[in-house]
Amino acid sequence: MADIGKEPVYQTDALIEEDIDAYLETHQHKTMLRFITCGSVDDGKSTLIGRLLYDSKMIFEDQLDALQSDSKKVGTQGEEIDFALLVDGLAAEREQGITIDVAYRFFTTEKRKFIVADTPGHEQYTRNMVTGASTADLAVILVDARKGVLVQTRRHSFLANLVGIRHVVLAVNKMDLVDYDRSAFLDIVQDYREFAEEVGISSFTAIPISGFKGDNITALSPNTPWYTGPTLIDHLESVELSADEDLAKSFRMPVQWVNRPNLDFRGFSGQITGGTVKPGDPVRIVPSGKASTVKSIVTFDGELDEAQAGQSVTITLEDEVDVSRGSVIAAADNPPETADQFESTIVWMADEAMLPGRSYWLKCAAQTVSCSLQPPKYQIDVNTLDHLAAKTLDLNAIGVTEMVTDKPLTFLPYRDDQGRLNKALGGFILIDKITNQTVAAGMIHFALRRSQNVHWQAMDITREARADLKNQTPKVLWFTGLSGSGKSTIANLVEKRLHRMNRHSFLLDGDNVRHGLNKDLGFTDADRIENIRRVGEVARLMTDAGLIVVTAFISPFRAERDMVRAMMEDGEFVEVFIDTPLSVAEARDVKGLYKKARSGELKNFTGIDSPYEAPESPEIRIDTTSMTAEEAADRIVEHVLGW
Repeated sequence: MADIGKEPVYQTDALIEEDIDAYLETHQHKTMLRFITCGSVDDGKSTLIGRLLYDSKMIFEDQLDALQSDSKKVGTQGEEIDFALLVDGLAAEREQGITIDVAYRFFTTEKRKFIVADTPGHEQYTRNMVTGASTADLAVILVDARKGVLVQTRRHSFLANLVGIRHVVLAVNKMDLVDYDRSAFLDIVQDYREFAEEVGISSFTAIPISGFKGDNITALSPNTPWYTGPTLIDHLESVELSADEDLAKSFRMPVQWVNRPNLDFRGFSGQITGGTVKPGDPVRIVPSGKASTVKSIVTFDGELDEAQAGQSVTITLEDEVDVSRGSVIAAADNPPETADQFESTIVWMADEAMLPGRSYWLKCAAQTVSCSLQPPKYQIDVNTLDHLAAKTLDLNAIGVTEMVTDKPLTFLPYRDDQGRLNKALGGFILIDKITNQTVAAGMIHFALRRSQNVHWQAMDITREARADLKNQTPKVLWFTGLSGSGKSTIANLVEKRLHRMNRHSFLLDGDNVRHGLNKDLGFTDADRIENIRRVGEVARLMTDAGLIVVTAFISPFRAERDMVRAMMEDGEFVEVFIDTPLSVAEARDVKGLYKKARSGELKNFTGIDSPYEAPESPEIRIDTTSMTAEEAADRIVEHVLGW
C-alpha cells in the first residue's frame, strides 16, 4: 500500500458537488449493518476498525494529524501509524494497549452504512462484549495468525451464537507476521471449524487479513494470491440483513407510550418488532386479550398506508380498549404468549454473585416486572461446552436457570422452533432493586408448563370475611435487627398483650421455623434469602386467614424485606427495626454465637462476616438502649391497634 502521508486521503464524493440532494437521497436509503469485532486480547480488533475508518475516508485531517502525533507518543507500531488509537479512547486503554469499554464507530461506503462495536478481549470484560453483541447482525472474530484459536476466541464465538448473531467472519489477522503462509491460515480455519460446529455455528466466512498493512481489507492483496474469496469490506457490503427476516414475521409492536395530546386523540406509540401492519388489520392486545382493528398509522410526517418492522409509529384503534405501556399490539391470529415462569439462559454481569431467591427487576421490551431466580440447573463451560453443577453464577458466568415473575410477562422464545430470533420479546435484562445496576442479560427459552397448568382457585370465603369474623385488621409485624438485639423477647411480649386483648395472632420466630419448615436451609446469603421468602409466603397465608402475624427474624437484606412487603396488601406490612448497636448485642451474646463467630467457628454470621442492611424508613424504630422491652411492646401494640 502507498505511504499514508503521500496518499490522497480525503476525496469528496463527486455527487456532492454535482447534486447534493441526490447524494443525500442515496445516502438516506442505504441499508445499515451493525457488527462487532471480538476475539482474544491483542488480536488486532481496534487496529482493524481504525483501518476501516481510514480506508473509508471517515477521519478528518485534524484527526489524522492527532493520530500521527499520538502514534509517536503512545503507539505500538514504532514509526508507523497505530490505527488502534482511533478507537482506544480511554487513557487506560492507550496505556495498556488494550480495549476495556465497548467503542462504537460509524462509517459508510458507496453501498452500505455501518455501525461497528469494538469489544474488549479480556475475560473480565466479557459483559461488555455481550452488550455490543446484543444488537449486532454480524461478528468479526479476529484470530492472531501466530497464536491460532484461543480460549477467548471460543468464548466470544459461543456468546455471539448465543445472542443470535447469524453471520460470522473468521478474520485471521496479522498474516504479515507469518509471511502470508497459506498453511498457517488453513490450519486455523480447520481448528475453528471443529469448534464452531460444536457451538452451533453452521457456517462462517474465513478471510486472511492484515489490519495494520491493509491486506484483503478493501482490496485483494497481492501477498495472498492463493486467496480468491471476498475482501472484508466486500463481504460486509453484501451480507444479508436480519431486517428482512423481521418482515416475514407476524405483526407485533410493544407499546412504549400512550399518546394522548388531547381528548380527541388516543394513540399507542412504539417500534414495530415484526411483520407489517396497515389500517383495517385485526389486532389483539396482549396480555388483556382484547381484540380491535387498526384505525390509522400516524407519524410526525403524516399518516401511513402501511408500516413495517423497524419503524417507530403511533397506532390508533377503532375500539376503546385497555392498552398501556408494556402491552403488545399483535396480529389477531398469532399473538405472543404470556406466562410467569420460564427457563432462560443467563449471562451474569455483576461483580456480586447471583443470589437465588432474591427479587430483581426484569425489563423485557417496555415491560418491567419483579423476578426471582432459582439456583442454576447448570453452568456452561464455554471452553469445553460441559454442563457444570453450580449453586450460583459469578461475574461473566453463563448458566441455565428457571425464573418466576410476580405477574404474567408477554414474551416470545428468543429463538423459535424455526431458528428465527425474537430479540425484542425474548431478551431481557435484570436490574438490582437496591443499586439500580444491570446485573444480567438473559434469553427466554420457553414457559414452564406449570405456568399454564397451575391456576388460582376461587374461594367463597374471602380474606375480608375472615378478618371481619375476628373483628381485626390483618397485619404482619416484621421484627428485624441483629442477633441479640431483643427481637424475640419484644415479639413475645407483643403477642402476649394481643392475646390478653382477645386478638387473634401468631408468632413466627426465626429459630423455631428452622426446626421445621426451613430445616433444610443453611446461613449462606442464598439460603437466608430462601428462608425469608418461605416465611413471607406463610405470613401472607396467615393474613389471608385474618391473623395478626408477628415475626422475629434477623432478615439482614433490604431486598428480601421489600420482597415480603410486596407480597402483602397495602398497609399490612409493618417493619419494626429493633435498633441495637453491634457492641451492645455482642455484649449480651445470650447464645454464645458472637464468641463462636469471632473465633471462626461460626461462618456467615450477621454483623461479623455477613452484612446487615438496616432499614432506611421503618414504620417503627425501637432503640433498646433507651427503652425497655415492656415499653417497646406497648408502643408497638398501640401502633397496631391505632391508638
